Amino acid sequence: MLPALLIPLAAAALMALPAPAAAADATTSTCYGNPAHGRIEGAVALPAQGNNFEPYAQRGVELGRTWVHASVRDIVLDAYRALETGQPDITFVYGETGLQTGGPMPPHRTHQAGVSVDFMVPVRGADGRPATLPRSAAQRFGYGLEFDSSGRWQGYRIDFAALADHLRLLDHYARARGARIGRVILDPPFVRKLHGTPAWPWIAALPFMKARPWIRHDEHYHVDFVLPCAPLR
Repeated sequence: MLPALLIPLAAAALMALPAPAAAADATTSTCYGNPAHGRIEGAVALPAQGNNFEPYAQRGVELGRTWVHASVRDIVLDAYRALETGQPDITFVYGETGLQTGGPMPPHRTHQAGVSVDFMVPVRGADGRPATLPRSAAQRFGYGLEFDSSGRWQGYRIDFAALADHLRLLDHYARARGARIGRVILDPPFVRKLHGTPAWPWIAALPFMKARPWIRHDEHYHVDFVLPCAPLR
C-alpha cells in the first residue's frame, strides 16, 4: 500500500501515462499450466527492434527463444512506449522469453508457458551516460556477466532508477490489460537498492522473490505475468 500522502501523487503520475495501445495484431494466445510446467498455443515473437529497445542477441531471435503470449507482448510494448517519454535516452534490452510452443527451454527452469520475460539490467557507462552492455557469445549474450555487490561491472553500473521505473510501467500496463505480475526475480541485494528510487512507492508491493535464486539474476531480472491459463493436460 502507498502511504496516504503519496496517493494523490501516485494517481497523478498514473493518469499521465499513455493508454494501452491497440493490440499489435489479432493473434489470440492460449497458455497452459504455469511458467515451470506449461506450453502455449498462438504465441507471438517480440519485435526484433524498436525505437528504444532491442533483443539481447539476434542469434537468440533466430533460434526462436523470444516468443510470448500475445498479451505479454502488448504489455511489454506498452511499457517501452511509455519509457520513450520517461527515459528517452535509454535503450532497453529484453532477454529470453520462451519457445513458440512453450515447454522446457534449457537452461531456464521456467519460461514454459509464454508468460515469462527476462530483461537485461539498464546500465550507465563510466561517463554516467546511458549505455548497453556488451553481449557477445563469449559472454553468453550478456547472461555471463557478473556484477559486484554495488551493481558494477568493469566501467558499467546498473541504473536502478530506470530498472524500477520499468517495473512500475510493466505492473501498470499488466493491470490495465487484466493481468498482473506474479513474480519478479532479481538478486535480493539489488532489490534493496531499488528502495531509494523514485518509483519504489509504486513497486514496493510487487512479489519480489525473497529466496536466493539458483542463479544470481544480477545481469537480468525475470518477470512472470499472471494470465488466465488453461490446465495443462
